Amino acid sequence: MARKGILSTDISKPNRNRTADNPAPTPPRGAVGALQSSLSKLQENAVQDIDAKLIDDAGVEDRLGLDSHAQTQLRESLKTYGQQVPVLLRPHPTQTGRYEIVYGRRRLKALKDLGLPVKAMIRQLDDHDLIMAQGQENTARQDLSFIERASFAAQLDQMDYERQTIAAALSVDLPMVSRLLKVGAAFPLPFLRAIGSAPGIGRDRWIALAKALEVDGARGRASAFMNTPSFTPLNSDARFEAVYDRATQAQNAKKNTPAKTKPRTLRTAEGKALADIKSSPRGVTLNIPARTADGFDTWINENAEALLVDLHDQWKKRSEDN
Repeated sequence: MARKGILSTDISKPNRNRTADNPAPTPPRGAVGALQSSLSKLQENAVQDIDAKLIDDAGVEDRLGLDSHAQTQLRESLKTYGQQVPVLLRPHPTQTGRYEIVYGRRRLKALKDLGLPVKAMIRQLDDHDLIMAQGQENTARQDLSFIERASFAAQLDQMDYERQTIAAALSVDLPMVSRLLKVGAAFPLPFLRAIGSAPGIGRDRWIALAKALEVDGARGRASAFMNTPSFTPLNSDARFEAVYDRATQAQNAKKNTPAKTKPRTLRTAEGKALADIKSSPRGVTLNIPARTADGFDTWINENAEALLVDLHDQWKKRSEDN
């Protein structure tokens, strides 16, 4: 089955071009083979200077946008002190003389901006090994946010990698893979790029946003705000909160609208209807139907001020006593 996505080979069939008529080349034996193996290992461990223009992207997108402030700091550090930690590359699978980045994308971008060569280790990696190296290097740094790990897992899942491979790449167990996929698969990648890494936002909040976006009109409100000039200057956590607020705007308005109350009927001791009274956020309304009042409505109208003053005094005295 051909892989979907950006990886170039099928890890479930890493030797798919090798058949009985086209067997894998037999490695040299004896002293020559040992020498070639030693030279290969030395080359893999050696740090080389590579022109940044010769390096292409590869693997899975593990960073949801770059923090401009942090990237500026990294660029200034590299400019002042030079590159202390090499990136990892592999030879490009189809273009001779070019390479693909395995990890170290932020360093690569900063060095490209500075026009400096990239110190790199170069290793022969198939797509499976690339994913494992990329995922485990990120795990070792422990600086990926929850949504970045969830997105990483979802991208691998969309490319038909097995759950066990995803778990190994992220150094998590299978239940955690399921939890990551539940969130990562709920959002398109461009949407996540726009919000960014949101390091302060955990799984529960992302699940709440996914549910909120399922409500009619919620995604449109969120998208409309994300295209406004006021969205971009916000930091990533604030972007999430703003999008969440827009997505839940209709729900919050509905919650804050008091339920309509039905009027209740006031009756005499004999059970005869006297009036209807209704309470609302605007106040209390008393309605005395003229057709059944037998003149009571007229009497209330003539004595309303005295009656209300008396009732108010009673209420005030009771409040003070309490």
